[in-house]
Amino acid sequence: MTRRLALIPAFLLASCGLFRPAAGPLPLPAPPAPPAPVPAAPPEHHSAPPPAPTPQRAAADSLADSLALARLARDSALDQAMLDRIATAAAPEANGAVAPLKTDEAATLRGMFDIDVANWVDHNRVRFWTDFFVGAARERMAIWLTRMPHYEPTMREALVAHGLPGDLAYLPLIESGYSPTAVSRSRAVGMWQFMKGTARLYGLHVDGWVDERRDVAKATDAAVRYLADLTAQFGSPYLALAAYNGGPGRISRGLARIDVSPDEPVDAAADAPGDGSPQAGDMAFFQLADTRYLRRETKDYVPKLIAAAMIAKQPHRYGFPPVEPATAGPLDSVVVTDATGLDVIARLAGVTLADLWELNPIYVRALTPPARTSVVRVPAGVGAAVQRNLAALPARERLTSFPHKVKAGETSARIARRYGLTVAELRALNPELRAKGPVPGQAVRIPGQARIKGWLAEDRRSAAAELKARTRRSHRAAPPRAGAPGRPRLHVVRAGETLSSLARRFGVSVQALRSANGLPAGRPLVAGKRLTIPS
Repeated sequence: MTRRLALIPAFLLASCGLFRPAAGPLPLPAPPAPPAPVPAAPPEHHSAPPPAPTPQRAAADSLADSLALARLARDSALDQAMLDRIATAAAPEANGAVAPLKTDEAATLRGMFDIDVANWVDHNRVRFWTDFFVGAARERMAIWLTRMPHYEPTMREALVAHGLPGDLAYLPLIESGYSPTAVSRSRAVGMWQFMKGTARLYGLHVDGWVDERRDVAKATDAAVRYLADLTAQFGSPYLALAAYNGGPGRISRGLARIDVSPDEPVDAAADAPGDGSPQAGDMAFFQLADTRYLRRETKDYVPKLIAAAMIAKQPHRYGFPPVEPATAGPLDSVVVTDATGLDVIARLAGVTLADLWELNPIYVRALTPPARTSVVRVPAGVGAAVQRNLAALPARERLTSFPHKVKAGETSARIARRYGLTVAELRALNPELRAKGPVPGQAVRIPGQARIKGWLAEDRRSAAAELKARTRRSHRAAPPRAGAPGRPRLHVVRAGETLSSLARRFGVSVQALRSANGLPAGRPLVAGKRLTIPS
């Protein structure tokens, strides 16, 4: 979803939840620990809450926040435009076998990578994406490479700890440009581009207030576990990547159609030929990519990774500046137990709202969730003071006002009634409404607590609509009854059917089909054979 953000006060966009901060050079922190307890010693000179800003200071801070958020919005929009181009670009179809590399060059690549690059670097799809990243995407690729050192080492460590190739740490380079707030056209979110359902399946919390797909540490842990499960299922890192992008069901069906059984995964370690020839599982991906059984994006997924890995590991070879090591240190954190504006915490921490939101991309709106304990990361060295200042801050000062975007037909009275305000209260906060009524698209300021009530009502409506849609989908997907419950049935094999496809169709395991019919492993099905389908 390409964001076209006009250069209007970006804080309004941010508070509405329309703006998502772009990635910056952030560390990959461990889940933050609670702040240190408040010492009994006399308070430091900055332990008292800063005085309420004067109107002039508030206006200056608001302008600074708006400019900083506008810069982030522009960077995010440029990221998204290039990611959309990458998603829609199409490599040419394969045109024959890949020419083998020279022995010394192949040996160098095998020593450099722990994924199979040597056998596929001259594949036509890999060459296409290498040229694309070096050409059309050069400017953004150079920026993404500067972000990489802040994340890649920790990601590599997590992957290797789960028995996976460390070079899969380059996957976010093609998925999101190492941006924790990237959003794809299919609504996948975060550095690892999780769909909402998969994210929740792997323990990530996603709602209208918090989206842990944007928490780099938590999303990395979930992505590594998901990739490990897919690798165990398919036995090949390249087939696992295809399933990560296109879904395991699609890959299983495709493999069944090209006579490669997904239920008997290739043991990558045992199958590695001593002469450096391609592994069977990786070859199966490229074989599948030459069929119509994969979407174009999935066909290009592994070639994109190989091309990006070649550039990331040898940027100088492709004309990119050297990648400098990351130098960012640890962060502090504060704990809040109710809705608190990120702009308020930013003021106490002495940073801009844009800076603080970059450190906390999981917050969908410009505040922490109501009636919920939340952890907010702040720059190192200020955590204890910010925690003390927050504790001393009156509850009414923890939230500023938030904007409501006026829709066609809304009047001052209608807006005030929606948020439980009087027209006088609404006009006191928005003096421009005294002269004329609101116009569509205008941002009308609403007191914090009243705006939260509006958001909660919107969330309830969204949840009800999502439940209704999910129920409708489940009813459409319900399989027809296949005979009396508890009794086996007979099925006559048709041309093209395999044990894998029949097992999926009837909801049984391949082993159960073999046992019920006395079929030895490896024997293909013959059209016309009568099979007993166990209950």
